[in-house]
Amino acid sequence: MIRAAVAGACGRMGTAIIQAMETTQGIRLAGALEREGHPCLGQDAGLRASVGEKGVTVTADLDSIPSNVQVLIDFTSPEGTLRNLEYCAGRGLAAVIGTTGLSEEQKEALVMFASRTPTVFSPNMSVGVNLLFKLAARAAAVLGDAYDAEIVETHHRMKKDAPSGTALRLAEAVAQARGRDLAGSAVYSRHGMIGERSRGEIGIQTLRGGDIVGEHTLLLAGPGERLELTHRAHSRDNFARGAVRAALWVTGKEPGLYGMDDVLGLK
Repeated sequence: MIRAAVAGACGRMGTAIIQAMETTQGIRLAGALEREGHPCLGQDAGLRASVGEKGVTVTADLDSIPSNVQVLIDFTSPEGTLRNLEYCAGRGLAAVIGTTGLSEEQKEALVMFASRTPTVFSPNMSVGVNLLFKLAARAAAVLGDAYDAEIVETHHRMKKDAPSGTALRLAEAVAQARGRDLAGSAVYSRHGMIGERSRGEIGIQTLRGGDIVGEHTLLLAGPGERLELTHRAHSRDNFARGAVRAALWVTGKEPGLYGMDDVLGLK
C-alpha cells in the first residue's frame, strides 16, 4: 500500500485528489499540507474532502508528515512547490508536481531537485490531454509550416496564470515537431495594424470566464482546409485520477524527472 501526502489538500485540486485516492486501490492518504494561516489547518483532511474521517490532520509543517509517507502530490504555487520539493529531495520522498506558472529559473530548480528524488512533473495529468500532446506533435510535423498553428485555451475566472501550462506544453509540442524554438515563435496577443501573419508563428490565445474547468484547441489552418484537435475537461476528476496514477507509478523509481508520457507509456 502506497502512503501519500497531498500539498494544497484543501484546494480544488487537493480535494479532488483525496477523493480520487478513496476509489483507487493500492494508495491511501497519510499526510495533508496547507499554507500557513489557511482556515482548514487542524481539520481532518478526509472530512474536509467529504470522504469520511481519515485521522490525517491538515498541517502547515512539512516535518509533521509521517515518516512512512512515500510520495507527495503537490498542486500549489511555484514558491510552495519548490519548498516542498526541496524537502522531498532531502528526505528521498517521491513527488508528483502539477503546479503551473513556474518561471524558467524555477523550472531549473525543479530539475535540480528531481535529480535527487523521483519526480513526475506535468502541467496537466489528464490521460486525454497527454495523448493530445502526442497527436499535436504528429499532426504539426506531417502538415508542416504550410498549416498555421493557433492554440486557444479557456479556463475559469479564478485561474491565476496565463497562458495555461497545458497550452504552453501544447505549443512546445508543435514547436519541437517543426524544429523551432517556442520563445522565438510564440505570439500571445494581437492588436492593431500588425501586418501579415508570419509563416512560423504559433499563436497562443487565452480566455477566462465563469467556472470552465479547462478547454484547449489546436487549430492547424492550411490552404482549403483546417484541422482542429480539442480537449475539454468536464471536471477536475480526470486530473486528480492522473495524479494518483502518477503517484502509484513513481514510487520506488530511480531519482530523475519524469513526465506523464512516462507514466502512461506514451514514449
